[in-house]
Amino acid sequence: MGLALVHSRAGVGVAAPAVTVEVHLGNGLPRMSLVGLPETALREAKDRVKAALLNANFVFPANLITISLTPAVLPKEGSRFDLAIALGILAASGQVPDDNFQQFEFIGELSLSGELNPVKGVLPVALQAKEAGRGLIVPRGNGAEAALAKGPRQFEAPSLLSVVAWLNGQEELPATVANPDITVHRCKDMADVIGQPFARRALEVAAAGGHNILLTGPPGTGKTMLASRLPGILPPLTEREALEAAAVSSISQVGLDLKHWKVRSFRAPHHTASAVALVGGGSKPRPGEISLAHHGVLFLDELPEFSRHVLEVLREPMESGRIVISRAASYAEFPARFQLVAAMNPCPCGYAGDPSGQCNCSGEQIQRYRARISGPLLDRIDLQIEVPRPPAMVMFTKGPRPECSASIRQRVIAARDIQLARAGQPNAHLSSLAVTKHCRLDQVCHQLLEDAARQRFLSPRACQRILKVARTLADLEATETIGLAHLAEAISYRIPGPGHIQYCRKSQG
Repeated sequence: MGLALVHSRAGVGVAAPAVTVEVHLGNGLPRMSLVGLPETALREAKDRVKAALLNANFVFPANLITISLTPAVLPKEGSRFDLAIALGILAASGQVPDDNFQQFEFIGELSLSGELNPVKGVLPVALQAKEAGRGLIVPRGNGAEAALAKGPRQFEAPSLLSVVAWLNGQEELPATVANPDITVHRCKDMADVIGQPFARRALEVAAAGGHNILLTGPPGTGKTMLASRLPGILPPLTEREALEAAAVSSISQVGLDLKHWKVRSFRAPHHTASAVALVGGGSKPRPGEISLAHHGVLFLDELPEFSRHVLEVLREPMESGRIVISRAASYAEFPARFQLVAAMNPCPCGYAGDPSGQCNCSGEQIQRYRARISGPLLDRIDLQIEVPRPPAMVMFTKGPRPECSASIRQRVIAARDIQLARAGQPNAHLSSLAVTKHCRLDQVCHQLLEDAARQRFLSPRACQRILKVARTLADLEATETIGLAHLAEAISYRIPGPGHIQYCRKSQG
């Protein structure tokens, strides 16, 4: 009788916990038993593995085969264990040596012919196999993805036969290599935005400090155009940030697109999206839009048109940078450090306060429309600005071309470098203690903030966010202290608050 142990990994959120595939050949009627909380696709591995072994001209043991996936309490899904199960059966029956089983982990789905098919979630597996000090064997289709982890002894294989030949020392497997055809992704350019100097400035501040921003204005004033150009002025992703974002994409329904490696994501879900689509979930938890926007931009257009319940689930991840999904039989945690950019009209028809006078909405209608966005959510948005209608002829006026994204991005990178050197994180993510330490005010500035808080009924959280924005404005000018001009500008970015409805009412006269 034989026993073999093969190392593999499961998938739980963006984690890849270690799983040992134990295969035992015993006496009894020929039968294959799979234990260790396997779900449907994994239970079907018995048929796939048997057909693959027979079609590859191996002897399928006529024994009672018991396959245990340990730890048994961890739910396991998918077809990623096919290769490990097949190798365990071959080793237990003495058809392949198990000398390399302790030093390597095996991931891959088997076709009935014995070919290896790619699986999802290989990047988290490669990262954690590297941490464990083991090598990794993956299907050929996953080689480029696994290579992003830059782990030692990572190999790709086209079939079960090639893996067995490698174990027998008959041939070498090719090492995984990163995709050499990764294209340079070109973001939309700020030079396309004509006019709107105040909004352009606010977008630069948001990019420099990682702040959330809300753009309010009539239809056609360029809110969506501005939002779509934010990724082009953000600092480049670090290696760690790129790996974290890629790991989320790797386990998503769509999978990782290597052409967008090291490119900040821009997610723009429709306002009909459900809470599960936005934050993730399901019976088998999967990442939602906020996790797919990790270290990138989440753009919510027509913000009041989203369900209030959907918007409320954003509040916790906006503060913590992660989302925890708990189910009766499963638990998953996904990163969600996104930058929120939202856009909305000032009223249901969209023209409240517009000089055209087209708005016929009553004050009560405007109040109901604005009430779809809760105060606590608005309080978490650092920059809340008006995007007014530009003059009609501004598009046809000859003059110098507006500043391009590349030029703005240089200033943003310089300001972000100052923040990372000072606190190790962007200003938007500073804790209360860090705000007290790095955002000190002199007496004059302190009085200005106190007056603004009293007149505009600002919460302590809103005041802290004003301080963070003021710190970013000072960093853009490379000054150590927050000046009166920095604080005044930061306060000006909070105009569309509770007083906005009164402004709209007055505008209708």
